[in-house]
Amino acid sequence: MPIPSGGPAVDRSLLRDDVLWRLRDAIVDGTFTPGEQLKDGELAEWLGVSRTPVREALLRLGSSGLVVALPGRSTRVSTIDAPAVRDARDVIAAMHELAVRQTTGRLGAEDINRMRDANRRFAEAVEAGDIGAALDADEEIHRIPVTALGNHAVETVLDQFDPLVRRAERLRFSGDGHASVELHSQLIELIAAGDVQAAASVAFDMWHTLPAEDGTDADPARPPL
Repeated sequence: MPIPSGGPAVDRSLLRDDVLWRLRDAIVDGTFTPGEQLKDGELAEWLGVSRTPVREALLRLGSSGLVVALPGRSTRVSTIDAPAVRDARDVIAAMHELAVRQTTGRLGAEDINRMRDANRRFAEAVEAGDIGAALDADEEIHRIPVTALGNHAVETVLDQFDPLVRRAERLRFSGDGHASVELHSQLIELIAAGDVQAAASVAFDMWHTLPAEDGTDADPARPPL
C-alpha cells in the first residue's frame, strides 16, 4: 500500500531505535505488504526524520529477514517464507523456554498478576477481532519472564527473530486465537505453582502451535529437559 498520509512524526530527539520500531511494526501489522518497495526518502518524510536513521533501520530489518535489499536497486518487504519462519520459531521457543525455566519460582505475585491481566486483555482482543491488541497482549505475557531473567543475549536474539514470527502469528490470530488463551493460562498457573519442568515444557511447545505459512506444522523433537 502507499506510504500512509499524515500520522504523528517521530520526535527528532528520539533514538534511532524508535525509527526501527515504527518501520518494524508497520511491516508486522501489514501497513507495508510483502513485496512492497520501501524508499528511504518517502519513509523519512513520513516519519519526520532524516534519511540516515531510516537507512540504518532498513539494514537492521534486513538482518531480521523483514526486508530484502538489492544493492543499487531497491529495498522491498520480504515475503513470508515458511522455512525462515520455522527456523525463527524454533529459536524463539528455545529462548522462552530458557526464560521460563530460569524464572519460575522467582517471579513475584505482581508479575504473575500482570501475566494474568495481559491474558485477560488478550482474550478480549481475540473475541473482538482486534489482532493488533491481541499481539501486544501476547507479547507482554511472554516478555515478563524474559525481562525478569535479565539476560541481554536472550533479549537480543528475541528482538531479531520475534518480528518475523509475529508477522506469521498475525495470520493465526486472524483465524482463531482462542486456543492460545488456554495455553497462556496453563503457562501462567504452572509458573505460579513453581512447576519448573512443566512450565518450561509449555513455554517451548506453545510456539510450535504456530503453523508454517505453507500449512505444515514443524514439530521438532524436544530437547532434554
